[in-house]
Amino acid sequence: MSNSTFLKSSIAKKVAMALSGLFLISFLSLHFFINFMSVFSADVFNSMSHFMGYNPVIQFLMQPILIVGVIFHFVMGFVLEMKNRNARTVAYVKYNGAANASWASRNMIISGLVVLAFLGLHMYDFWAHEVVYKYVESNTVDSTRYYSELVEKFESPVRTGLYSLAFVLLALHLWHGFNSSFQSVGFNNKFSKKLHKLGYGFAIIVPLGFIFIALFHHFNN
Repeated sequence: MSNSTFLKSSIAKKVAMALSGLFLISFLSLHFFINFMSVFSADVFNSMSHFMGYNPVIQFLMQPILIVGVIFHFVMGFVLEMKNRNARTVAYVKYNGAANASWASRNMIISGLVVLAFLGLHMYDFWAHEVVYKYVESNTVDSTRYYSELVEKFESPVRTGLYSLAFVLLALHLWHGFNSSFQSVGFNNKFSKKLHKLGYGFAIIVPLGFIFIALFHHFNN
């Protein structure tokens, strides 16, 4: 493969990964908004969760797209990491990573793996449980069960701590990934600085919000 072909291939993969990352960020925002409602009103949270759980467009169109998007994003991350490593045909005599890049950018694979493991646990806790409830265990529809199920998950201090740790690492992943995504798709104009600040704000506020939700239900129920 020529250098130009390799460059074009790498750019295309980075753009594809960036777009999938931005799509996942939009889902994360919606997920956060719904969960945050549980702090204020059990009824509102139950209503929104029931809508998400039984709306056919969300269940049979958006949900499969989301699952494919998650798999694609993380697989593409590994592919790009391996390509970058293989492209370094000459080893560095001395490389001071901390002086050239942030911890978040140098450890995207590590933080990504932890986030992926957390998503697996999250799917087991909520999505798998939901599937079993709807299609195996029950023929009735209880639209008020979501709040109590959410609170039950945060009774354990160990689970709450692991949940919080996962979102700290997600914050680090987003800190680099959000702005890297916009750079990859070529968004570079007079609004770039404001967009970077927005990205850093999102990377801090949303994960901290999820941690707050977990701690709130752990200590108040």
